[in-house]
Amino acid sequence: QVQLVESGGGLVQAGGSLRLSCAAAGRTFSSAAMGWFRQAPGKEREFVAAVAWSGGNANYADDSVKGRFTISRDNANKMVYLQMNNLKPEDTAVYYCAAAPTTAWATWHDYEYEYWGLGTQVTVSS
Repeated sequence: QVQLVESGGGLVQAGGSLRLSCAAAGRTFSSAAMGWFRQAPGKEREFVAAVAWSGGNANYADDSVKGRFTISRDNANKMVYLQMNNLKPEDTAVYYCAAAPTTAWATWHDYEYEYWGLGTQVTVSS
């Protein structure tokens, strides 16, 4: 099993930055793909970014986040990060960290993620 706890959310003005962290516990972390998803009020949960188990490959959602967000991981410390720059009001959402222990590549399919954190709120004011 993998337990996930997100942190780093908060209120920021448009154009600002936040760094989300996800602390993982569990024996299968280092072999699991890790991802970030988000859910805005009244909307479905959507993929944001994912990183392969090795950290050598990452995928991002469409142009809405590509170039502004960067996902990374530290397997030694069982951490995953999402650096978010040039934030926009439309980035406002609850951000969730997720683990896909049976998938090595940076998958964007939410059904491959077995473990989820409780989320951290990100609010971007205009």
